[in-house]
Amino acid sequence: MIKEITNATFEGEVLASDKPVLVDVWASWCTPCKAMEPAIDEVAKEFEGKVQVAKLNAEEYPELAQRLDVMSLPTLMVFKGGQPVNRHVGLATKDRLSGMLSAALA
Repeated sequence: MIKEITNATFEGEVLASDKPVLVDVWASWCTPCKAMEPAIDEVAKEFEGKVQVAKLNAEEYPELAQRLDVMSLPTLMVFKGGQPVNRHVGLATKDRLSGMLSAALA
């Protein structure tokens, strides 16, 4: 299941998670973000129960995106133990996302 992250839920859902979390920072006007949706859905199913997948709308929560140093969209970040451990900016393949999550589980 993919969760929507807000200012209010970021700490609990991402920083305090006992599992690695893939955070997809996106916006509705971002064409590459829309192109990434199938890959995000696939990795969410593939890693279900092992990792959490979350989406952060940079339009609705610009202060949180800024806090995460997001300069371009899409930005994909993996958090483990409350810390960012991997980041990818721009369009990413399902294999790239799977690799980021596998590394966080190792």
